[in-house]
Amino acid sequence: MIKIICVGKLKENYLVSAVEDYYKRISKYHKINLIELNDSTIEKEANLIEKHISKNDYIISLVIDGLKLNSLELAKKIDTTFISKSTITFIIGGSNGIDKKIIDKSDCCLSFSNLTFPHQLFRVMLLEQIYRSFKILNNETYHK
Repeated sequence: MIKIICVGKLKENYLVSAVEDYYKRISKYHKINLIELNDSTIEKEANLIEKHISKNDYIISLVIDGLKLNSLELAKKIDTTFISKSTITFIIGGSNGIDKKIIDKSDCCLSFSNLTFPHQLFRVMLLEQIYRSFKILNNETYHK
């Protein structure tokens, strides 16, 4: 299963539509669960996040100073992780980032760029890259 834990609710209809579209596309390849948590203090957000992670999850926190992978490398990481773990959990923090105690529990910290993105938009970007990964892993056209 792929689990995506996101702090903050989507407000813009165009982002909601994009998330729904990629969610539907990904679900053809793999079970996916999207968990939205309310914005709060970084400590309270960490407590909420902890309630949704299992000790058996492979946890990937999305942070600006994390490992940078290209799309082929992300696809390979997803593929090899599923060999030993049944759930990959991606964590997108709120506007204040992700609490250190969550970072410390993470198996991997991943960055898409040195740029800062709104967490609502980043949710769409992550879903698109997960979808792209499954297209790559299944040798289907989409990725160029």
